[in-house]
Amino acid sequence: MRKNVLLTCLLLTAFAAFAQETKTTTADAPKWKMRFRALGAIPPSSSYDLAGDDIKISAAITPELDFTYFFNKNFAAELILGTTHHTVKLDDGNSSTKLGKVWLLPPTINLQYHFAGKSFTPYIGAGVNYSIFYGEKKEALDLGYKSNVGFSTQAGFDYQLNEKWFLNLDLKKILLKTDVTIKGAIPVVLSDVKVNPFIIGLGAGFKF
Repeated sequence: MRKNVLLTCLLLTAFAAFAQETKTTTADAPKWKMRFRALGAIPPSSSYDLAGDDIKISAAITPELDFTYFFNKNFAAELILGTTHHTVKLDDGNSSTKLGKVWLLPPTINLQYHFAGKSFTPYIGAGVNYSIFYGEKKEALDLGYKSNVGFSTQAGFDYQLNEKWFLNLDLKKILLKTDVTIKGAIPVVLSDVKVNPFIIGLGAGFKF
């Protein structure tokens, strides 16, 4: 767990250092946005085919905090922080069995392009994340998950309420696979289990 916290701190430090460096070399005055969002993380309907049965990862709803730094009026970088809790099930088409539960921490950095507008400002983005699995809870099986790098795509918009506050709708797709180990006397590794969540975010934020 200490390694997970350290990695998150390093991402925050690198993001702040990069923004500070840009501040000294860019003529345009930098601007920040902070958002508070409620996220729905929706994995695919099937993450792995195990001898004809489907391994499924449950959807999750969680709060999220993110920071956006504007290099100029169009280009920005966004750091996304949040964690989700999932149940892993085995589904044979007639019934499902809970295999276990796990937490997922996916700090993500996206580079964005914001389209100019007064009240309505849409944007698109893409980036990278490092997904950390932790807090595994055994149920039918004792499962272990390999933390891994994934890629992120994004589209959304801000709607300005006044000079400071705005509403936000955000859509992301994170392309992420992991290796899952079924622990036992002879461990079995399931390679390339698809997590691939589609993420819907809705919230509000302010500029500072």
